[in-house]
Amino acid sequence: MTKAIMIQGAGSNVGKSLLVAGLARAFVRRGLRVAPFKSQNMSNNAAVTADGGEIGRAQALQARAAGLEPCVDMNPVLLKPETDIGAQVIVQGKRVATLRARDYGQTKNTLMPKVLESFHRLAAGVDLIIIEGAGSPAEINLRAGDIANMGFAEAANVPVILVGDIDRGGVIAQLVGTYSVLTSQDSDRIKGFIVNKFRGDTSLFTQGSHEISNRTGWQDLGVLPWFNDAWRLPAEDVLDISSGPKGDKNSIKIAVPRLNRIANFDDLDPLVNEPATTVEIIQPGQPLPGDADLVLIPGSKSTIADLKDFRAQGWDIDLAAHIRRGGHVLGLCGGYQMLGREIIDAQGIEGPPSKVAGLGHLDVVTTMSARKNLSLTNATYLPTGDPVQGYEIHLGETHGPDCQRGFLQLQSRIDGAASSDGLVRGCYLHGLFASDNFRATYLAEMGGTPSGAQYDIGVEATLEQLADHLEAHLDLDLMLEIAAEISPPPR
Repeated sequence: MTKAIMIQGAGSNVGKSLLVAGLARAFVRRGLRVAPFKSQNMSNNAAVTADGGEIGRAQALQARAAGLEPCVDMNPVLLKPETDIGAQVIVQGKRVATLRARDYGQTKNTLMPKVLESFHRLAAGVDLIIIEGAGSPAEINLRAGDIANMGFAEAANVPVILVGDIDRGGVIAQLVGTYSVLTSQDSDRIKGFIVNKFRGDTSLFTQGSHEISNRTGWQDLGVLPWFNDAWRLPAEDVLDISSGPKGDKNSIKIAVPRLNRIANFDDLDPLVNEPATTVEIIQPGQPLPGDADLVLIPGSKSTIADLKDFRAQGWDIDLAAHIRRGGHVLGLCGGYQMLGREIIDAQGIEGPPSKVAGLGHLDVVTTMSARKNLSLTNATYLPTGDPVQGYEIHLGETHGPDCQRGFLQLQSRIDGAASSDGLVRGCYLHGLFASDNFRATYLAEMGGTPSGAQYDIGVEATLEQLADHLEAHLDLDLMLEIAAEISPPPR
C-alpha cells in the first residue's frame, strides 16, 4: 500500500523544494520507490517531460532525486505568470487558458478532480509519495477552493509536516502563528514540524523547539542546519543564482539581464557551477557591465513586454556598446527572439496584435503563433560535432538570412542564427550548457580555459550530500511513521 506525507511551509521560500528532493533521495536509498508531487506550482522555470508536457523544474529535480523520469502527474497544475495579474494555466502538462488571478481564484477548485487523478495515478507505482505544498497554509484567505495546501491535504487525507525558516528570524512565530490561524481541523492534520536553515550550534534552539511543541502539540522532527552546497543544484528562483561562487580574475564573465518575466533560467545552472566562469545577474536599474565577455539574454514568458522593459532599462544601448567592443552575445529562446529585426504578433498571443522592432543584432524575424513547441531534443554543435542535449519550450518561429549560420543540428532541422562576424548568436534550445563538451568548447571560443567540470555528476553528488545532511539532522524514521496510507480513489 502506498503511503504519503506532505511538506508545507510556514511561508514561501522556506526550503520545501530542496527538502522534498533530499527526502526523495534519502528514502530511495532506504529501498523505497518514491515519487514527488506538487498539485499546484507557480513558476516560469518549467521542465519538458518525455510525454510532451511541462511541469515545474523543481519537480523535475525531485524526480531525478527519486530516480524517476519527470512526468506531468508530478505537477498537474502549473501557473506561468505572464503579467502582474494574470498567468497561463497548464493542466496535466497542457495549456488550457490564460486567466487573471481573480478569475483563476474562482475556478481553481474545479481542478481538484484532475489533481487527484494525477495523484492516484502516480501513487499506483510507488511506495511513498512526498507532496510539496505551495506558499503557506497560513494564507487562510485562500483556503476556500484551495488545491495546493490544506485543501489538497484534506481531499487526499494525508498528514502534514510544517517547515519554518529560522534564517529569516521569528521562526517560533511562523510556526505557532500558523497553528493559531488555522481551523482545528487543519491544524490537527499537521503532525510535526522542521526548523530549517539554522546557522551555528543547533543545540541552542532546543528550548525553542520545546516551546513550539508545547504550544502546538506537533512532534519535533529536527533542526536542519544550512546546507552550504544548495547552490550546486538547479535553482528554483533566479535570485538564488547569485548564491554561487565567483570565478577568479581570469574567468569568463557572463552578464545576464534580469528580465521581468525571465523563464527557464536553468540554462544558467551549469555556468554557475563552472569554475571557468563568473555569472552576474544584472538587476533592473543597473547597467550591463562593460567588462563582460558574454551577455546572455535568457528566456522570457512575455518576450514583447520584456523587450520593451529591456529598452526602458537602457540595456539596448549597453548591449550595442558591448558588441562594438567585440563582446559576445547569446540569446536563448525569448532572448533569441529579441535579438532579431522584428517580432510579429498578428494573433495577439502576447497582447494586442502588433509588430515590434527587435534589437536588430540578428537578421531574423520572429512570428508568434498559438502552437507551443514542447520537446526533449538531442542535437549536435555543428562547428565541432559535440553532442548536445536540451529541450524546446516556446511560441513562435524565427526565420531570416542569419539562420543560414545556424549552429545546432536537431533531429529534423538546423536551429539558431549568428551574425556575420559570429559575435551575436541565438537559438531555441534550452539546457545546452549542461552538455559538458559543448560548454567547454563554447567557453574556449571566448578565450576561456576548460575546467573539465562534469555538471550532471556534480548534481548527483550534491543530491547524495543533501540526503546525508537530512539523515544526520532529521528524524526520518518518525517521518515514515507519520506518513499515512493513501485511500483508494473514488469509483
